[in-house]
Amino acid sequence: MNAVRQTTIGDVVTLSGVGVHSGKEARLSLAPASADTGILFHRTDSSQSVRASRHAVRGSDLATVLRDESGPAVSTVEHLMACFAGLGIDNAHVEIDGPEVPILDGSAGEFVAAIDQVGVVDIAAPRRYLRVLKKIRVETEHGFGELSPYDAGLRLEVEIDFAHAAIGRQRYAATLSPGVFRKELATARTFGFVADVERLWQAGYALGASLDNTICLDADGVLNTTGLRFADEFVRHKAMDAVGDLAISGLPLLARFRSYKGGHKLNFAVVDALLSDRSAYEVVEAGLVDAKLPAGRSVRSNAGLVDVAVPAYAPEL
Repeated sequence: MNAVRQTTIGDVVTLSGVGVHSGKEARLSLAPASADTGILFHRTDSSQSVRASRHAVRGSDLATVLRDESGPAVSTVEHLMACFAGLGIDNAHVEIDGPEVPILDGSAGEFVAAIDQVGVVDIAAPRRYLRVLKKIRVETEHGFGELSPYDAGLRLEVEIDFAHAAIGRQRYAATLSPGVFRKELATARTFGFVADVERLWQAGYALGASLDNTICLDADGVLNTTGLRFADEFVRHKAMDAVGDLAISGLPLLARFRSYKGGHKLNFAVVDALLSDRSAYEVVEAGLVDAKLPAGRSVRSNAGLVDVAVPAYAPEL
């Protein structure tokens, strides 16, 4: 059942660690936020903030980078955004003292564990969803990503295909829920190939990558002595990344997402294509808090004469 009320976290939690690309240490604090705040990032070395939204994305090659027109950037937000979306958290303040969200163990598992310590709490404000009305598809030379109508939540159907014996062709499919996210996606780690390391270093990436936060593969297989957490951990991580990238849309999606050989850049291209076509989506309200409605009943806002207060981070109407 899709949530009726907006949510935030119960109290402040703090984590710290190294950035996988910058190699720099950062301290991260997550704090409760009021209704319609969205996910708001604050750099402690600046008076400006940036809201996680489509218009704030300044890079999506190997990580998602957010920045407003004049403020400092916040990089590698996708695992944290996946945690918020996966646990159904609509509003939070994120304070960080460095340029990049810590990679921690390479998954979203530690973010989930930290938030579970303080809980997820309801806010007395109706939750809004972005409902996809028609298929939106973006193709690349090697793969594709698409969103299509699906009213039961966010359906994920992610497929990868790597010419490596430890990976090969893998597929993951599920309808997202907090339980599914915790058990099946949150702890799936990022991965990389030793053969690419020198090229990435020269480009300024992967400076903080290690066996502690990345599944590393050489020509023979996985180098991590602890092995894999799932037999198909690679595609599960790609699905977790997709949850975080799709959260850049600004509202929880009612949609079916399919991808083949996808990544951050393709995922964001799909979100951008969706929000560029006003006929492809609508904002729907889960139900007014004070209204006498059966649980789960939806109330649709009028797309031409909006009669609900659409939050600033939502798609433009």
